[in-house]
Amino acid sequence: MRCSALAAVLALALPSFAHAGAPTSLSAAEVPALLKPPAHGVRIIAIWSLDCAYCEANMQALAKLQHAHPREIELVTVATDDIGQSAAIEARLGAAHMGGYPARAYAEASPGRLDFMIDPGWGGETPRTEIIRADGSRQGITGEITETQLDKLP
Repeated sequence: MRCSALAAVLALALPSFAHAGAPTSLSAAEVPALLKPPAHGVRIIAIWSLDCAYCEANMQALAKLQHAHPREIELVTVATDDIGQSAAIEARLGAAHMGGYPARAYAEASPGRLDFMIDPGWGGETPRTEIIRADGSRQGITGEITETQLDKLP
């Protein structure tokens, strides 16, 4: 009896594990909620793209920082690629060991519009790191994040 109950629980849980890194769409209507300051700590948005050479290393550095400060840092990944490429996005996140973090992907005909909504001063280059603090302050970093920048985040 106990084994069949365990098997039933595992069968129900497997689909959620299989899609842990599946991105959800990010539309213009959803950007304000993404950028809303967290109740406490810091939200870090790791913005990347499938054709970005440095994005995986950047995301992994941010994940390491979040793992060291799980109560202070919320990490979200956002692919600037179209949500229609979700299989490729999910595969890349899995290969980078980023499947356990919330993942979003652009869902707009004009990706530049989302870039501008996220940060009007950002030109769309990746990797991009957006830091949003509970006090409402924000910081954007374009390019691979340095150890010095990481040390100043939590």
